[in-house]
Amino acid sequence: MKYFLFCFFFFCIYILYEGLQKDPNLVPSNLISKEIPEFSIESLQGTNFTNVDLENKGVVILNFFASWCPPCKIEHPQLLQLSNIVPIFGIAKKNKKKDLLPWLEELGSPYEVIGMDPNGLQSINWGVYGLPETFIIQDGLVKYRHVGPIMERDLEIFKNLTKKK
Repeated sequence: MKYFLFCFFFFCIYILYEGLQKDPNLVPSNLISKEIPEFSIESLQGTNFTNVDLENKGVVILNFFASWCPPCKIEHPQLLQLSNIVPIFGIAKKNKKKDLLPWLEELGSPYEVIGMDPNGLQSINWGVYGLPETFIIQDGLVKYRHVGPIMERDLEIFKNLTKKK
C-alpha cells in the first residue's frame, strides 16, 4: 500500500509539473493552415458578409468580439492600432445592433465590416469558445489564432505575422 501511495504521489507531481510547463495562451485550432469556414451572415451595415470578403485580400484579421465582453474593451485600443497596418473584420457574437452601435461610437471602430452572429453559430463553426478570439488569415487560409484580448505586449507578434510577404 505504501508503494502505491508513493507512486501515486510522484505521478501527481509529474502531472502538475508538465501542466505548468505549457503556455495557456496556446490553444490548438483545427483551422490552422486550412481554408476558412464558409459563412454568410448579415453585417452591421445591413449587407451580406461572407467568407469571400476575407479571401484574396492578402493578410487580414478576423476578430470575434462583443460589446458586453469586458476583455474585448481592453483589447480595443490595440485593434485600432493594428487597423492602420492590416484590414480588420469583426464578428459580433450574441450582440444586438442597439448595444453595439453606441459601443463603437464611444471607442471607435477598427473594423472594415462587422458580421452579426446573434445565435453564436459562426463562433461555433470557427471553434471560438470564449471572447475575444482573433484569427490572422492570409489568402483564405488561417495562419494564426489568438485566444483572449490582444494586449500591448502582443502587438509585435501581430505586426510580424501580418507583414506583407
